[in-house]
Amino acid sequence: MHLTALDWISGIFRINELSHVQIPIMLMPDDFKAYSKIKVDNHLFNKENMPSHFKFKEYCPLVFRNLRERFGIDDQDFLNSLTRSAPLNSDAQGRSGARFHTSYDKRYVIKIISSEDVAEMHNILKKYHQFIVECHGNTLLPQFLGIYRLTVDGDETYMIVTRNVFSHRLSVYKKYDLKGSTVAREASEKEKAKELPTYKDNDFINDGQKICIDGENKKMFLEKLRKDVEFLAQLKLMDYSLLVGIHDVERAEQEDVESEDNEPEDEGESDGGGIGTPPDSPSNTLDSTKPLSPGEFDPAIDVYAIKSNDSAPRKEVYFMAVIDILQHYDAKKKAAHAAKTVKHGAGAEISTVNPEQYSKRFYDFITTILS
Repeated sequence: MHLTALDWISGIFRINELSHVQIPIMLMPDDFKAYSKIKVDNHLFNKENMPSHFKFKEYCPLVFRNLRERFGIDDQDFLNSLTRSAPLNSDAQGRSGARFHTSYDKRYVIKIISSEDVAEMHNILKKYHQFIVECHGNTLLPQFLGIYRLTVDGDETYMIVTRNVFSHRLSVYKKYDLKGSTVAREASEKEKAKELPTYKDNDFINDGQKICIDGENKKMFLEKLRKDVEFLAQLKLMDYSLLVGIHDVERAEQEDVESEDNEPEDEGESDGGGIGTPPDSPSNTLDSTKPLSPGEFDPAIDVYAIKSNDSAPRKEVYFMAVIDILQHYDAKKKAAHAAKTVKHGAGAEISTVNPEQYSKRFYDFITTILS
């Protein structure tokens, strides 16, 4: 299935037959197994860009609508973000070559996943929903907002939509994927050649990088992290990461000034829309009654953002979330653990360890990077 299927998402979401269904007061067990299917025979509309025949399946629609509500996401705003314009292509590539795209307004990430990931999501969905209810949506875990399957000419593409960890407004200048492991945890030369490489644990340590946040933010962050990793360990999940994105406020201000200086005089003043944000994006019309200052963010939208403390070497904003949580500790992972232990020794900090050990090591490592 070609990734150009994502160009058809706009049309597909617009005809979602559940968009006006009343949400029930209480979810039932069958809602965690339910799905909605649409078959489209398209003979006239937008034939140049859309196939003549395709099928669209939405998994557990009422459950995900409920989750979106608990994450404070308006359903109509969510649909608008996914349908107003085609998703943006991304060079980002995750585990096993998974591809990512973002909604045009950069608020949501659309990830192409495997059928195995869909099955694992079904396995954990009920407990995940319960956890989100109990923590009132206050978590560092991925905010899962919908799972879909698109079938064109017999080829199936599975997609999961999550809230973007990074800001739709503040640019990220450096990012790390941290597991708390030191074996083979450096970015490759190929990765480093990218415009925004994803660095790893040893890179973070060698860079002398620290996350400088105040005591109250540190306490709240670690409390959320502790609950999250305990939950993941209970589900026998491991191999997840802490994704860290760093926004340099002074660098952004300087780039903003240089950008304004280079604008042609007859184009008028800057619209003040924010760094990396299109003038007509929702961030300029919906977020607040007054423009945000450099380094400022709306915590209702940038839910993973934390400001640096006053004594930090640089004025920064950190975006931090736990990602890639759908890896179950199965026979394959146990075999990988045994092989790596033989290769690197019993004391080596390999990434493939049992979920309880993984969660403790992960949490302990993250505590050391906060200052």
